[in-house]
Amino acid sequence: MSKSRVTRRQLLVAAAPAVAAVPLAKLALSGDDAHAEHAAQADRVAAEEFADHAMLGHAAMIGDMAPAVGGPNDLDELLYPPEVLPAQPGRLREYELTAFDRDLEIYPGITFAAWTYNGTVPGPIIRATEGDLLRVVFTNAGSHPHTIHFHGIHPANMDGVFEIVDQGGSFTYEFPASPYGFHLYHCHSTPLKKHIHKGLYGAFIIDPPVPRPPAQELVMVMNGYDTDGDGGNNFYSVNGRAFYYAKYPIKVSRSQTVRIYLANLTEFDLINSFHLHGDLFRWYPTGTGDAYEYTDTVMLCQGQRGIIEIDFANTGTFMFHAHQSEFTELGWMAFFEVVD
Repeated sequence: MSKSRVTRRQLLVAAAPAVAAVPLAKLALSGDDAHAEHAAQADRVAAEEFADHAMLGHAAMIGDMAPAVGGPNDLDELLYPPEVLPAQPGRLREYELTAFDRDLEIYPGITFAAWTYNGTVPGPIIRATEGDLLRVVFTNAGSHPHTIHFHGIHPANMDGVFEIVDQGGSFTYEFPASPYGFHLYHCHSTPLKKHIHKGLYGAFIIDPPVPRPPAQELVMVMNGYDTDGDGGNNFYSVNGRAFYYAKYPIKVSRSQTVRIYLANLTEFDLINSFHLHGDLFRWYPTGTGDAYEYTDTVMLCQGQRGIIEIDFANTGTFMFHAHQSEFTELGWMAFFEVVD
């Protein structure tokens, strides 16, 4: 739960796009009887903020206008994947994941009581090449039983469904990395929706034996946060912090392909999406083949993922965001800074 109880309706009224002007904590409800009064107050504040924002001359927050937590390199380990390695049959790729509870500030003044792998939401990027032996040593230092379920191909006793790890316990997952593509991992303990929503998920890349062409590689995991416990998300993000890549646009070069490993782990909403301004991209569903769609928008249900490849035609600042405009206004708004 957040330190301040902020409803989805209040955020939609007062958080779009000029949300930076007023701390959300000021909109917190003190009880059900105060709901109407505070909702009306939010409407008045929003009207004033939209009037101020219109004077800026554009329809987006960027840089210091964007209300995001942290510094410019805070999420680099979640955005930039480990280096791809050439195929070497039988090579061991080993990772250590520890589940533990941690309060995360996802928006200025709003804290989410997360369950994490290694302290971040999403968890660390796991990468291997097809044919590697993948070993993940999992320790549960959290407050509830947890597991890791990997998407892809593996033996039944490595599936993370029956191998429940109690508090203080550990389990080693070991299997050949297959098939190549972009996958994901998440906790599979019940209630499943709670364990996923609380933050126990991450990106899992398996590279093909013949490497993909060189590219500027990025990982983006879409998610949402229910901060008032009503079963609906109040904030949305890529890689865990609302508006982060609006405050800190991602710099890429026009001279090289931009490759994005995109996954949706949003709970409570049936779909999430990715839309790019000013260009189109190649969309490879799950990244397990060569067939692609040429588009500027993709829609994904929970667990869907794929690979986006962009060859920017122009330099400049280009927005990308969810094409559910509600999600955009609640944090899923970002920018590329394309340079020569």
